[in-house]
Amino acid sequence: MDKKNTFIGVLLIIAAIGSYYYGARHAPQKPNPAAIQAAAGPQHPGAITATEPTLRSSAAPQPTFASATAETSGAVFTTLENRFIQVRFTDHGGAIRDVALVAKTRKGTLLYPAERDSFAPFVFNQLHADPILALTDYPGLDRNTRYQRISQTATEVVYRAVLDHRLEVTRRYILSSDEVGATDPYQIRAETTFHNLGGEGTTPTQVTMAVGTAAPVNTMDRGTLLVTGYSDGKSQTFFMRSKLEPSSGFLGFSPHDAMPFLESPGPVVWATVSNQFFAAILTPDQPAAGLVTRRVKLLKELPDDDRSAYGVTDAVNLRLGSIAPHGATTLSANLYVGPKEYRRLANSEVFKADQDKIMQFGMFKFFSEILLTIMTWIHSVVPNWGLDIIFTTLGLKILFVPLTLAASRSAKRMQKIQPELKALNEKYKDNPQKKNTATMELFKQHKVNPMGGCLPMLITLPFFIGFFRMLMSTAELRYAPFLWAHDLSSPDTIGHILGIAINPLPILLGVTSFLQMRLTPQPTVDNAQAKMMMFTPLIFLFICYSYSCALALYSTTNGIFTILQQLIINRTKDVVAAPVAVGSGGRPVKNVTPRKKK
Repeated sequence: MDKKNTFIGVLLIIAAIGSYYYGARHAPQKPNPAAIQAAAGPQHPGAITATEPTLRSSAAPQPTFASATAETSGAVFTTLENRFIQVRFTDHGGAIRDVALVAKTRKGTLLYPAERDSFAPFVFNQLHADPILALTDYPGLDRNTRYQRISQTATEVVYRAVLDHRLEVTRRYILSSDEVGATDPYQIRAETTFHNLGGEGTTPTQVTMAVGTAAPVNTMDRGTLLVTGYSDGKSQTFFMRSKLEPSSGFLGFSPHDAMPFLESPGPVVWATVSNQFFAAILTPDQPAAGLVTRRVKLLKELPDDDRSAYGVTDAVNLRLGSIAPHGATTLSANLYVGPKEYRRLANSEVFKADQDKIMQFGMFKFFSEILLTIMTWIHSVVPNWGLDIIFTTLGLKILFVPLTLAASRSAKRMQKIQPELKALNEKYKDNPQKKNTATMELFKQHKVNPMGGCLPMLITLPFFIGFFRMLMSTAELRYAPFLWAHDLSSPDTIGHILGIAINPLPILLGVTSFLQMRLTPQPTVDNAQAKMMMFTPLIFLFICYSYSCALALYSTTNGIFTILQQLIINRTKDVVAAPVAVGSGGRPVKNVTPRKKK
């Protein structure tokens, strides 16, 4: 049976490795960034009324995605900027064409470049379905309407349009100052005023306003972290782009076809659309009535079944009440377009109390927040994110040294009483109750905690998962170099062999995991389990091989420090006596070896 279990385990490992290599060799190739163009075409908005978030396929044979908007011919652009963002407005729709992140480091380089070592900033909403804050479904006042720019200053621009000589719309935008103590410099104040020019009151209606479009951040981004979401003031709901993609379901359960849109009811206190590192957050003064999410095909040169061609967009439904003759009403909101920086978004004086949830740290967010806060503090002293990860890891290991020592002692005690445990299992194999009682007495006699050896792993696991979740969306680590790695948020690939990436840090992680396992006392004497444990570092290597090198750096540092700890522990004098030989019946065997003659 032991040989059979070992054989099955080895086959599963080989299958996992083969699957990884096959996926790497046959992964779809990304287009060159220079070849990226917006795909022109009409939108396909939908209208589903629901009391719960709804996913539904289109009944008509229409595309299940929106198309990117082509650049409008003759559009006139106006730019407002501070030291952090450059906001480009368009007179078509009187809205925000895109936002470039122009913040710089102390050395004068871009903090958020479009590509590594690029002199061009990252531009949010560069490829899009609609300009940000465009009115998307108000005929005569939508993104195709030509607005007149009526005023402009260094921090403010105002647009105006008139519909059928009866409704005047004025759109006013104010860019936040970058002065210390002012409102967050990534924020824009937007005020849209509807003025009734007629002699009759208007009827209440609904206005849909675009939040923005999120696209993959680079050619390596598969779009798995393209997300829309909203808060109702009590909880947050997020929708990944995959929600709108065709799916066979989990193990065949709940399959669905591609969907043209997803509509969620309000109230919407704030809405967001984001990629891995950057986000747009719209916070209306009055909660919106709902949120609409759609897929957008951004790369027209790719086929419709290629997921790499798509981004995601969303819009909020705002209630516009009746307007008395010659009266006016205003829809106002704050718009944030910038990096997903936890310490910035957690500032409750500027942002809503729950807007930091767009980081999506998950159930281990407490640990993610602690790690990121510690790392950020260390970075203010040691301005290298790779060293910051190492120092953070060492700090955690030092903090948990007492627990680690206690667990190691427990593991050594457990290892030494294995012969006695084996004898008890043999003696009471037909009486489980007596076996359990005798086993507990043995543990008590030798002061052994059977769970003691698992304690370090249980403590480390939340930090490991929290660190992984934090790395997925922390903009500070994007393109941060360390040693041979050019980007801590991506694998540290130094080359390819037969199409397979060579990532040194995960390989080093596998080596340290193997050494750590060899040095750590193993309480089990089961041959099959021992053989399977030998493959654990290999399994761990392939699980982490394609993850960001920051995660591998954390795990490798943790492993090296643990090895040093274990070497010291193994050299210390053990407080437990040597194992007692046990004979049949579970009784100790006396030492009858004759003494040596002098």
